Amino acid sequence: MTILILAAGASSRMRGADKLLEPVAGQPLLRHLSAQALATGLPVTVALPPDRPARDAALRGLPVACVTVPDARLGMASSLRAGLASLPPQAAVMVLLADLPEITTDDLLLMAKAHAATPDHILRATDASGQPGHPVIFPPDVRADLMQLSGDDGARAVLKRHASLLRLIALPGQHATTDLDTPEAWAAWRSGRE
Repeated sequence: MTILILAAGASSRMRGADKLLEPVAGQPLLRHLSAQALATGLPVTVALPPDRPARDAALRGLPVACVTVPDARLGMASSLRAGLASLPPQAAVMVLLADLPEITTDDLLLMAKAHAATPDHILRATDASGQPGHPVIFPPDVRADLMQLSGDDGARAVLKRHASLLRLIALPGQHATTDLDTPEAWAAWRSGRE
């Protein structure tokens, strides 16, 4: 299995700032999340836009594979397709959004362990209350469907089409759902952690 971090979004609601460069645990969020993923021992690939050199710089020195998404502006599906195309076709993939500051290595290991026990299922993380979030692990059998996606809805259509394969995995607190898209959301999150 490979962890695929989708990091090609525009950060459009940050009013000029880049949420993936916001500091978390003393480093840019993208580097922090990539380090959490690498600590699992699994290979990590990061899908990046062509026009955000600071994101590339944030990953410098980390043993991650980087894939440029030339049409990143067309939505999340472009990132997913570009990332998947770079991975071995028979590998399961754990899709992780790059803007989840509370995800930990333990969360990712819990997901990987669940996949080892049920390798044919789609596994989706939830927060402690059961609200679906990320990451999501897709077995190789659904890769063809993922490669057909377009737009910015992510893999919703694939999750719906393969609902019988879906299993939910609860992560602690709001690890799977804390997604900070605005400067105000970042400020509120930080004040709640002080």
